[in-house]
Amino acid sequence: MSNQVEGGSHRAAPVHTHPEDVSVLTALSALADPVRVQLVRELAGSPDWTRSCGSFDVRVGKAAKSHHFSVLRGAGLVEQRDEGPKRVNRLRREEFDARFPGLLDLVLRADGTD
Repeated sequence: MSNQVEGGSHRAAPVHTHPEDVSVLTALSALADPVRVQLVRELAGSPDWTRSCGSFDVRVGKAAKSHHFSVLRGAGLVEQRDEGPKRVNRLRREEFDARFPGLLDLVLRADGTD
């Protein structure tokens, strides 16, 4: 039996890392990429579970965007779930802030200065 369904295919549920299990170097590495920072900033300005992966206006292809979300999940920054054909996102702000107080505040500053 095939895993494909008409008009699409099954995909594995996203794997999430809890921020408590993330090292500071992993967190900093995830936040060092400008595309990932843009994704985090857009999520920070959106209500939980309202942004699908395709709704972000970043200048990378679908595969690269998927990779960036995987890195953000692995760093405990993003949680994702499937809703029908869409994968929606939530910034794990409270959990990440508990693990790394003040780090997201620095990243989310619009001007990028400290």
